Amino acid sequence: MWCFCRSVARDKATLSSLGVTHIVNAAAGRHRINTGQQFYSDLEVEYHGVEAADHPEFELRPFFSTAAQFIDSALKKNGKVFVHCAMGISRSGALVLAYLMICQGLSLVEAILAVRLTRDICPNSGFLEQLRQLDLSLSPKSREITEDDHNNVS
Repeated sequence: MWCFCRSVARDKATLSSLGVTHIVNAAAGRHRINTGQQFYSDLEVEYHGVEAADHPEFELRPFFSTAAQFIDSALKKNGKVFVHCAMGISRSGALVLAYLMICQGLSLVEAILAVRLTRDICPNSGFLEQLRQLDLSLSPKSREITEDDHNNVS
């Protein structure tokens, strides 16, 4: 799985040479990176678009599960997934982190450490907060500890 920027997303020769079979565009839409299944019609790839804005107020969390399921399904078929946004740092990084948390069972910290071994990502503060909420929802024990700590302070 790769996480990159828009220039590679529009370079069909590079995508083909890398053997990409699935693409997640985390900056889809007419006013962002306007690719889609039609753009890649001459390549044998499956496409998943997320019309996300890169600002802290944007609700990316509703897209975590569908993007994670798309990535997971592709990898289970031995596919090669290319996840991108405009700069390859915030939106795409957040979706890859969500995949690792939802499908691989990693905590947010573990997912960040794993991705940063190969790619410099930096989801914006709003996306990090949404990922933190996802982390809490996926790990009931940590939520109980947090609630117990909060109750002991009161």
